[in-house]
Amino acid sequence: MESRTLTVTELNSYVKDLLATDPLLMNISVRGELSNYKIYPSGHHYFTLKDQESSLKCVMFRGSASKLRYRPENGMGVTACGRVEVYLRDGAYQLICTSLMPEGMGDLQVAFEQLKAKLSAEGLFDPAHKKPLPFLPRRIAIITSSAGAAVHDMIRILGRRWPMSKVIVLPVRVQGVEAPPEIAGAIRYANEFEVADLIITGRGGGSLEDLWAFNDERVARAIYASRIPVISAVGHEPDACISDYVADRRASTPSNAAEIAVPDWHEMQETLNSYGIRSRQAMEKSLHAASQRLDALRGKRVLTEPSAFLDSRRMDLDRMRDRLLSSGERQLAVKRQRFVKLAAALDAMSPLRVLSRGYALASDAEGRVLRSVRDLNPGDRVRVRFQDGLADCRVEQIQEGEV
Repeated sequence: MESRTLTVTELNSYVKDLLATDPLLMNISVRGELSNYKIYPSGHHYFTLKDQESSLKCVMFRGSASKLRYRPENGMGVTACGRVEVYLRDGAYQLICTSLMPEGMGDLQVAFEQLKAKLSAEGLFDPAHKKPLPFLPRRIAIITSSAGAAVHDMIRILGRRWPMSKVIVLPVRVQGVEAPPEIAGAIRYANEFEVADLIITGRGGGSLEDLWAFNDERVARAIYASRIPVISAVGHEPDACISDYVADRRASTPSNAAEIAVPDWHEMQETLNSYGIRSRQAMEKSLHAASQRLDALRGKRVLTEPSAFLDSRRMDLDRMRDRLLSSGERQLAVKRQRFVKLAAALDAMSPLRVLSRGYALASDAEGRVLRSVRDLNPGDRVRVRFQDGLADCRVEQIQEGEV
């Protein structure tokens, strides 16, 4: 067979047309791991799918990429669906991806977990940011669908539990692509014009797809920025939405939200009646105790005979004065006796007492007492004290030993 010579463009075009007519390659699903994922300003997404042995270039154009519910990340296992084409300029084939499904869980669940982690890291779920609910709200704004059963249940329960509150319904769509901006806008409207003291937003149960409006980042940030406390009431007890984490209070159902929002006036009336009974009983008990005390005081002698009370106190005062005087005299006698003993002991030790018995006391010119002849020299002047006076003498001779 004679060979035919083709240009590069002709060959690439031939291969492209060949791949485009292959039924398998026109609608194929490829499983692999994301790598080199890049988003260009044009909105197109470029990435590589790879396994342990091979890799495949992929592109997802802006129209398909805009439908992604989650943010693809490198290393994530996915199944890419689309068609295989040849890029004429490079002669390389690539997968034109129309959808990208994460492995292990659905794209909505992945998007939910990604947004939850992002907002949690920013502090939107922080309990410190939660505002307390008003105890008796005067106006309650319900942001939900006006056609659903949830709004009628809430209005009915609010009217039964606390009819004094005014209920304002701000109707919005709660499903579909238009729902998130409408819900977020209604929350901002309620805050800007202060239409209520409390906001309840939510809807009845449904699938994850049905409840997705309350997993939207715009709704979460509107709830977080609300100055008015917000109760999130989406679906049933097992359902958990991003709005539940951001709101100031989460209700398991819309009906439960109405029960949380206001107290039951019948229960409050019973409580007030109970308080009234207890208050009356406490007052009667206090009055009875005061009456008994008054009766007891009325019989006291201090009230019946005031002068007798004063006479009794005067007698007590006289007895106390007598005890004080007697105690003072006893203390004085003891002190006097001790003084006499000490004076006698001091007198017995006085040197003057010795002089009265015929002894004398000799001292030198400076007044120092002379205790030995060794303290004297011939010619020294000596002063001698007698019982009745002093004598100044001069030493003529010194003789040691017994005389």
